[in-house]
Amino acid sequence: MGDHPLLEPLLAAIAARRAARPGRMVVAGLCGAQGSGKTTLAAALTARLEAGGTRAATLSLDDLYHTRAERQALARRVHPLFVTRGVPGTHDVALGLATLAALDRGEAAPLPLFDKATDDRVPAAQWPHAPAPLAVLVLEGWCLGARPQAAAALADPVNPLERVEDADAIWRSHANRALAGDYQHLFARIDLLALLAAPDFAVVARWRDQAEQALRQRGAPGAMDKTAIARFVQHYERLTRHILAEMPDRADLVAWLDANRQVVGQGRTETRSSANFGSGT
Repeated sequence: MGDHPLLEPLLAAIAARRAARPGRMVVAGLCGAQGSGKTTLAAALTARLEAGGTRAATLSLDDLYHTRAERQALARRVHPLFVTRGVPGTHDVALGLATLAALDRGEAAPLPLFDKATDDRVPAAQWPHAPAPLAVLVLEGWCLGARPQAAAALADPVNPLERVEDADAIWRSHANRALAGDYQHLFARIDLLALLAAPDFAVVARWRDQAEQALRQRGAPGAMDKTAIARFVQHYERLTRHILAEMPDRADLVAWLDANRQVVGQGRTETRSSANFGSGT
C-alpha cells in the first residue's frame, strides 16, 4: 500500500504555514469519524516530518478524556450517558490547552495518554514527552474542529439511544454547550484542519466492527459484539452527521472516502469557498 493521498498535500500545507510564521509551532488537525484512518494518517505524517528533520509529535483528542472516576461523577451529576467517553464534555479540555501552551513555549511537555483497555488515563509519570522545541503537533480526533449545533437542532432525537435514553435532551444539550465553550478555544489553536469524510454514518458501525473483530480474535477483554457496537456508535451519530454536513466547506483539506476507506475525491479549500476535487487512489 502506498502513501495516503492526503499525505503530500498535508506536508505541503504544513511547510507553507511554517514559512509564513517562522518559529511558531504549527498545529495540524485531523478530523474523521471512528475508523476513518486518521490515527494511521497522523502516525505517517509525523514519521515523514521526523524523517525530514522536523521535530514533530502526535496527540489524540482521545488522550484528553477525563478519568473514569471523573466521568462517573459527571454521569451522576448531569446524565448517565456521560459515563461513556467520546462526546464533548468527556474531555479534559483544560489539560489540552495547558499542554498546547507548554508546547508553544518550547517546552519538552508531557503528552497525555489514555488507555482505552482500562477506560482510564495512564498515570502522568508514564506519559511520553514531546521533543523541544516542537515544530509541528499533529492533533487528531473524531470531533476535532467541530462546531456546536443550533439549539433548535437538538429537539428531535437522531436515533433510538437519544429517543429512549435522552428523551429530555439533557445529555445532548450539555454536550453541545460544552462544545460551544472551551472546546472552541482549543480548536482555535489549529493552524490547518483536514477532514477524512466518511461516505455516510452507516459505515461507521461497520468500521468499528472490523476493529472489534480483531480484538475478539485476540481474546481481548471488553471487545464488543455487533449489538454492543450498534448502541455504542449511536453516542457519536449526531455530531458525526453534523460534521459531515458542515465541515467540508471550511476545512483546509478534505479527503472523501468510500466504504473501504479508499480516497475517491480530494478537495483543497484554502479559499474557504470552493474545492478542487480530483480522484484519489
